[in-house]
Amino acid sequence: MDRVPLEKKVLSENDRLAADLRARFREHGVLCLNLISSPGSGKTSLLERTLESLPRETRVAVLTGDLQTENDANRLKRAGFPVKQITTGGTCHLDARMVDKHLADWRLEDLDLLFIENVGNLVCPSSYDLGEAAKVVLLSVTEGEDKPLKYPAIFFKSELMVLNKVDLLPYVPFDAAVAEENARKVHPGMEIVRVSCTTREGLSQWLAWLEQRRKTARETRAATI
Repeated sequence: MDRVPLEKKVLSENDRLAADLRARFREHGVLCLNLISSPGSGKTSLLERTLESLPRETRVAVLTGDLQTENDANRLKRAGFPVKQITTGGTCHLDARMVDKHLADWRLEDLDLLFIENVGNLVCPSSYDLGEAAKVVLLSVTEGEDKPLKYPAIFFKSELMVLNKVDLLPYVPFDAAVAEENARKVHPGMEIVRVSCTTREGLSQWLAWLEQRRKTARETRAATI
C-alpha cells in the first residue's frame, strides 16, 4: 500500500504561503511578529500593555488565535486598534492560510506593525511559518526553568524571550537566571527581557526592542524602493 507524505505536503504548502506573506510584509514595510507561549503565560496581557503604550497614530493591528471564544480579541479591542480573532476550532496552532484569509480585507499599506498572537502551545506553532519577521516566545515565572530544554524548537527559532510575570518572583520557586541560562543553551545569544505586565517593570525594554525592529523594517523597505 502506498503511503502519502501528507505532513510534508501540508508544511510545503504552508511554507509557500508564508513566503508570499513575508514578501508582502516587506514590500509594505510591515513588521510582523509571531508571539508564542504556553497557555496562561501572558501573551494577551503583554499585548494589552503594548497597545496602551503605543502612540494613537501608530498603524498597528492584531490577529489573535485561540481554540474557542473571542475573549482575547474583545480584551485587545479596548485599545482602539484593529483586532481580529482567529478561532481554530480545535487546531493547536495558526498556519499561513489562516493568517492570509484574515488579512484579506486589511490594507497592508495602512499598517506598520502586525502582531500575531498564536494559540497557547509550545509545540505545534514552532513548525508553522506565518511569514513573520521574528518569533517571540514568552515564558512566565509560574512555569519551570527547564521549559527551554523541554521544548527546544520554539526557543531555538525565537529571536527574543520575554520572561513574564517577574513581579511574582518573590513568591514562586523559580530561578530566573537558570531559566535564561537554559534558553541560551538552546539558542546562544538569544535576546531576553524581563517583564511584569502588572507593575510594568521591563516594559520599556520590550518597547525599545520593538521600536528597533520597526526601524529595521522601515529601512529594509526604503532600500528596495
